Amino acid sequence: MKIKDSRFKVKNIVLVVLTLILLCGFYIIVREGIYKKNVVKKEVPKQNKIHHNKKKENSIKKDVPKDNIKNQPGGQYTPWTVKREDGKKVAYLTFDDGPSVNTSKIIEILNRNNIKATFFLIGKSAEEFPDMVRQEFQNGEVIGNHTYSHILSNKSNPEKLIEDFNKCDGVLRAILGKNYNSRLARFPGGSFGDRLRDTREAVGKAGYRFVDWNDEIGDARGRNLPVSILLQNLRKYTYPDTIVLLMHDAAPKTSTVEALPQIIQYLKDRGYTFSTL
Repeated sequence: MKIKDSRFKVKNIVLVVLTLILLCGFYIIVREGIYKKNVVKKEVPKQNKIHHNKKKENSIKKDVPKDNIKNQPGGQYTPWTVKREDGKKVAYLTFDDGPSVNTSKIIEILNRNNIKATFFLIGKSAEEFPDMVRQEFQNGEVIGNHTYSHILSNKSNPEKLIEDFNKCDGVLRAILGKNYNSRLARFPGGSFGDRLRDTREAVGKAGYRFVDWNDEIGDARGRNLPVSILLQNLRKYTYPDTIVLLMHDAAPKTSTVEALPQIIQYLKDRGYTFSTL
């Protein structure tokens, strides 16, 4: 009896051990299967996400405008501080305060010299001379925003200045239609000085790309200065390889129109080529 009992116990122990081995094996197989399934689930969305981002990046690249500075992000732009690798001397002719009765004459002179310029327009003047705005645009000139009212004191109040820029922008869009999408701007009287730091920052955040100047003929210093004085100022201030030249297209500035052919010739003689902002 004792021998049978001992054999019976051994068999039971063997069965228990085998059962445990089978259970352990089954547990390991099931666990591995679940783990692999979870890994696949985690990896698939990650791959899809990367694929989606690539599509998004490609669409963004297509939407980037291949245009001049007028479509670049807001903030201050100073072309004369940009180092040129081609060694060229470049002059950007800019006219503020138009359009006016002088606009067509300026465009005619530019066309004779195969030159395009940048015109910073006052909104209320654009309302008075909408045909001149269209002529500038159709002729390939670059149009910038010079506020609606040209009130200098607005520069000390960022909200008022931005409102003035926005009003001018609305006028120009109404005249030129959907083809006008420029954010190029110039402060009345320029954006110079530390006291306008907050205003510059606010205008940049509003999306405007504003440009001052580093050369001028001084035609804003009098109602209608003699051509000789304007040319004297040009010779005095023209020295960098890149110049943004300030001139004015207001009705009283007839001497600016008279001086323009000589201004262009002076710059040509000194090796400048011409471009637009």
